[in-house]
Amino acid sequence: MSERSMQEPTFLILTALAAGPQHGYGVITDVREISGDRVRLRAGTLYAALDRLQAEGLIATDREEVVDGRVRRYYRLTDEGGARLAAEAERLRRHAEAATARLRARLAGGSLFRRALAAGAAARPVPPGGGLFHHGLAGGAA
Repeated sequence: MSERSMQEPTFLILTALAAGPQHGYGVITDVREISGDRVRLRAGTLYAALDRLQAEGLIATDREEVVDGRVRRYYRLTDEGGARLAAEAERLRRHAEAATARLRARLAGGSLFRRALAAGAAARPVPPGGGLFHHGLAGGAA
């Protein structure tokens, strides 16, 4: 998909609704739980986002019920919303996979560097302004 990436609150709201229809307070609670208590949506922020997501066709009103004299509206993920959420989750997975692979390579490279130092390169004194090239580890003259 060529659509731009989602903002984190949008991703979390859609993720909360992927489990099934919820009312606003349920979404707020679920988002907080999903994010490990890192994202705390305020009611005004949530309802503005729900209106936008509904206008975009990513969510729909599932039902309304009256609780203590107040209307409680439940929202559900639409098929389009599910598809967008799945695409975003896949995009994030690919990015996390790339980051993990590069971190592993960096750690492996760091281990090689530490082994080279332990094998004797560190035993040589480093002249003022010295560095890798003075240790012979970067392919330069020692």
